[in-house]
Amino acid sequence: MSIAVYGGSFNPPHIGHCHVVEAVIKYFKPRRFFIIPAGIAPHKDMAEGSPANEERMELCRRAFGAGDTVTVSDMEILREGKSYTADTLRALMERFPGEEIILVMGTDMFLSLESWYDAEFILKNTHICVVRRDEDKEALRSKALEYAKTYRTRSTIVALQPVVASSSDVRDILPKRAGADMLPNGVYEHIISRRLYGAKPDWNWLREKAYSMLKPKRIPHVKGCEEEAVRLAHHWGADPEKAAEAAILHDITKKLNLREQLILCEKYGIIPDALEAASEKLLHAKTGAALARERFGVSNDVYEAIKWHTTGRADMSVLEKIIYMADYIEPTRDFEGVETLRKLAYTDLDAAMRLGYEMSLADLARYGVSPHPNTIEALEQYERER
Repeated sequence: MSIAVYGGSFNPPHIGHCHVVEAVIKYFKPRRFFIIPAGIAPHKDMAEGSPANEERMELCRRAFGAGDTVTVSDMEILREGKSYTADTLRALMERFPGEEIILVMGTDMFLSLESWYDAEFILKNTHICVVRRDEDKEALRSKALEYAKTYRTRSTIVALQPVVASSSDVRDILPKRAGADMLPNGVYEHIISRRLYGAKPDWNWLREKAYSMLKPKRIPHVKGCEEEAVRLAHHWGADPEKAAEAAILHDITKKLNLREQLILCEKYGIIPDALEAASEKLLHAKTGAALARERFGVSNDVYEAIKWHTTGRADMSVLEKIIYMADYIEPTRDFEGVETLRKLAYTDLDAAMRLGYEMSLADLARYGVSPHPNTIEALEQYERER
């Protein structure tokens, strides 16, 4: 019986790491496989801006899962001082006496293993699995023979198809709205929800997630809202990326019925007023904002833009006005006066907001629907200023 051990910073764990785990399980069929994120790595400092150890543990759990075979262990994180592999192996040998320990590592680590802390103990007491992704085939064979002669080390070299990914590469591109294809989906979702590593969501990934939460007939509207919001943001000097995020996500709870909306209100601590509690149309802006913050880690200004896109409010920020107006005039909208509103939105945004409120209140009156006080207050502010 054997115990496999795979340690590292996993900062963050990427698809290359997952391929290693899959290959080792397939080749060795270990009884247990321990994935062990380092607490304080002995060979290099943790990159600036790295998440807390608890977050790396969560990322590893999402990357590698858990079950009868695979265990993500916090033994190095909990241990004080630097995370020396030799200390970890001793602890595992005490826990699993008599079982073969398979230590998994990459090419560079194997070639430099003699420089590690207590390297002789590691080389004499483990079966080393070297995962090869490069062309250093002869160097690895030569080093394996050297270790075998000097320490009687048993080594196995497992070749993998090259994976163009490293944790540092991933960290570099996450803030550039890339990297989704280099990470397991659960890992990427968690990184985006917490905006770890300064990550910003990949546009295609974000649209796919948002569209999956909509009724199909609403998708053209959301696409049009994004298009209009970005144009307005460029025109009025707002952040077009924040405008795009808010527009993509503004209707993600729109399809939910009133009961489902109220359940989300309870979950997120939203206290609806009497009008909102009777209208899923009003509630979806607030629940959508809360869900967007939880799942997609949106900033406070994007959260507020989503929250107020239905009723509006007094003293709206430029971004909030842009999302309100984009939702109103996007290209699929077709109602009397929309062309006038579209032109005004690019010449006088406040005048467009005032006209939009007036049109909205008139429309509600035609259907005998009570307007929300926030809309009335916003229009009254514009009237006073005029």
